[in-house]
Amino acid sequence: MENAPIAKQRDMSYTQNRELSWLKFNERVLAQATDPTVPLMERMRFVSIFTSNLDEFFMVRVGSLIDMDMLAPDETDNKSGMTPREQVSAICAAVGPLVERRDAIYRDLMSALDNAGVTEASFETLTANQKAYVQEYYKENIRPLLSPQVIDRSHPFPHLRNKALYAAALLTLSGGKEKQSGGKEKQTGGKAATGGEKRPTVLGIVDVPASLPRVIALPGGGARYIRTEMVIAAHIKKIFKIYDVSEQAIISITRNADISLSEEHYDEENPDFLNYMRHLLKKRDRLAPVRLELEGKAPRLAKRLCEFLKLESERVFSCACPLTLNYIDQIEKAPTQLFNAPHAPVYPDYLNAERPIWEQVVQRDVLLFYPYQSMQPFLDLLRQSAKDPDVLSIKITIYRLARNSAIAKALCAAAENGKEVTVLMELRARFDEQNNIDWSLELEEAGCRIIYGPENMKCHAKLCLITRRERGGLGYIAQIGTGNYNEKTSTLYTDFCMMTTDPVITRDAVSFFDNMLIGNSDGDYEKLLVAPNAMKNRIMEMIDEQIARGADGRIRVKANSVTDRELIDKLSEASCAGVRIDLIIRGICCLVPGVPGKTENITVTSVVGRFLEHSRIYAFGEGLEMKLYLSSADFMTRNQDRRVEVGGPVRSPELKQFLEDYLNLLLADNTRAWRQHADGTYTRLAPGEAQPIDVQAWYLSHPIEFAKSVMPRETLKQRMRRLWKR
Repeated sequence: MENAPIAKQRDMSYTQNRELSWLKFNERVLAQATDPTVPLMERMRFVSIFTSNLDEFFMVRVGSLIDMDMLAPDETDNKSGMTPREQVSAICAAVGPLVERRDAIYRDLMSALDNAGVTEASFETLTANQKAYVQEYYKENIRPLLSPQVIDRSHPFPHLRNKALYAAALLTLSGGKEKQSGGKEKQTGGKAATGGEKRPTVLGIVDVPASLPRVIALPGGGARYIRTEMVIAAHIKKIFKIYDVSEQAIISITRNADISLSEEHYDEENPDFLNYMRHLLKKRDRLAPVRLELEGKAPRLAKRLCEFLKLESERVFSCACPLTLNYIDQIEKAPTQLFNAPHAPVYPDYLNAERPIWEQVVQRDVLLFYPYQSMQPFLDLLRQSAKDPDVLSIKITIYRLARNSAIAKALCAAAENGKEVTVLMELRARFDEQNNIDWSLELEEAGCRIIYGPENMKCHAKLCLITRRERGGLGYIAQIGTGNYNEKTSTLYTDFCMMTTDPVITRDAVSFFDNMLIGNSDGDYEKLLVAPNAMKNRIMEMIDEQIARGADGRIRVKANSVTDRELIDKLSEASCAGVRIDLIIRGICCLVPGVPGKTENITVTSVVGRFLEHSRIYAFGEGLEMKLYLSSADFMTRNQDRRVEVGGPVRSPELKQFLEDYLNLLLADNTRAWRQHADGTYTRLAPGEAQPIDVQAWYLSHPIEFAKSVMPRETLKQRMRRLWKR
């Protein structure tokens, strides 16, 4: 955002709004649900991912725009010139058609699943035997947990939890009855029943208990089920027994989840950062509503809810699809052919699981490619280091951990074995705050030193440094990653983990942790790219180097998002100089390619497939002179200017060649890839008569052999001799 007069001076002919670009990405996700080559249950998962993505988008991005509209309504986006209010309106206008398309795809998938033996029943279509079973289940398991409430002068509107499900209804007292004080009923002589007086309408709400499973498997064999909220909806009349139901729907409220450290000065009022974060988390569920969803059409009910919630009608969406689809994993007995074939990441065959990982990394840099390869070698390195009497310390940055984290347990074991373990724990990783708080307490209890990084700046870097006593001096091994230290996501996201004993990189890693321990975000580094003080400047310098080469210049960037205006303008400058630029951007791309005289030498490709393309790679130049980095940072302003990030150089020729081949294969993908056009739209590529290329399928079916031909940088014996000579 920036002031309107400045924004008007910007050239916006080759840029587009960040939020609308994100919606185009989510549309590409939804398109996977229409792909006939994807198994049916996996296609339904893409509908679920689209829906949960949209939930988070409203919680975070729309929520922050609504806040901005109140605080600075005249500020404009520096890539589209739109005010916050204009952006919210444009988002809502774009979301409506997407929701309609999602509903149509959902209906088609439900029909196809029904033919394949997976059927969702409505209460009305249950057989007598099934209805008896569901009624008994409702009586024993559901009804005792319900807390129905009528909203009237004696019963205020309740707090509706963020993204919780509720059955809501417009109610009128049954004919011939009215409520006395104390809630009792009395006969009215039939006056209301005959229409002599208009009966008052009230709102009734009953929660769908989160402790219950979302689906109830039905007797009779097969994968036949009914959703719990639909059972509750079928009993609304009985729940509100003295009322008639005029309209009803399942509803969900989306609340602003963009909790901010600027809400309070924790350093002055809350010196304990851990307790401060707990305090903020309690606020999240009570922040202002930003969206109302209804499953079913109930216009008068929606209007009444908007009055209570103080919501504008443009932020109300009526859906034919369930409001959350995370229940699909609870469906029992679905045929296996409706799912992807299971994939188990493999242990790299160029590593020996019987030998210490340290010894093997000493001989050559090691690259792990998730999810095709397992995280196990890195876990082995941590576990072996925890037990190795010569290991002195482990230092690591942590942004997101798995719930049952083997990495955290290895760090605890290391501390309990007397190692110095320093964990730079980011408590502000959105929606993982509580998990990180819990792990920080457990790590601290085990004896780890916990630090929280620079004030008002998230640490998003993925860096680990292990120090080991060796004959003649200290030895170091550094690990640099593009993704989190999370065993679960390492099986779902494409990411890289590089382990190296390269002395230049390890020296920089030592300096990085020294700087973090004293709260210095402005350190100097020889080879590492470190944000916020130097990463963007170094990237700009490397782009300038390619600009100097003109038509011989080459830039390839793989990232999740491109939003930073300075980097966008520099890439445009490079394009104008004739540099060939390929951007492989999964999600948001505010740079529009192919604009004559601005970005005509730039292509933008998005690959959306079974695995989430999460890795970040920067490549400047080609061949032996190419500078190639693995990084934790996207080309976003928040990553470059407001976070601690690390990018590490790939110096091994063999690994560099493998990564270059990977980038080229992504650019050649004609099955899962989308190409962006000069008008900002995307078209999915098709192989036509060419050989189909699916980059993810390729790595699933072909062993990764890049390290088999690696010549050791130095043997262990050579390394020990070098250390002895110090």
